[in-house]
Amino acid sequence: MAEFTEWGDEFPVDVPLDRADAGDFDALLQPGGVLSPDTLRMNSAAVAFEKSFFDAGKPVAAICHGPWMVIETGAARGRRIAAWPSLKTDLRNAGAQWTDEEVVVDGNLVSSRNPDDIPAFNREMIRLFARPRRAPEAGRAQPSAH
Repeated sequence: MAEFTEWGDEFPVDVPLDRADAGDFDALLQPGGVLSPDTLRMNSAAVAFEKSFFDAGKPVAAICHGPWMVIETGAARGRRIAAWPSLKTDLRNAGAQWTDEEVVVDGNLVSSRNPDDIPAFNREMIRLFARPRRAPEAGRAQPSAH
C-alpha cells in the first residue's frame, strides 16, 4: 500500500507568526484539511493569534477541520458550527452545536463542512468580512503604529 504524502501546496509567508500582530488584520480565514489545523492547535502562538480575533469581535471563517482552532481558543462554546463530521464530538465537548449544513454564520464566525461547501462558504465569508464594524469608542487609547 502506497503512503499518501502529497498534503498540499506550500506558499511563501508574508509575515511569520512570531512577528504577526492580530491588530494589523481585519479578519481571519482558518483553512481546513487535517494537518494545518491539527498542527496549529498545538502551537500556543497560533492559538493566541486566533483567539485575539474572537476577543476583538473580528470576523473569522473556518472550514472542514478549521474549527479545531475555534475550539482551542475557547470561542466554540454556545455557537452553532458546521465542520467535518469527525469534529462533531469535539465541538459538542467544547459546548458548541455541530450542524450538518453547507454554511453557518453565528455572530462573527462563518463555518462550513467540506470542500463541496466552498461556494456557499466563500459567499458568506465575503458577506461577513465586508460588514461594517463599529469604530473604536472615542477617548479610548488607540494602538500605536508599528
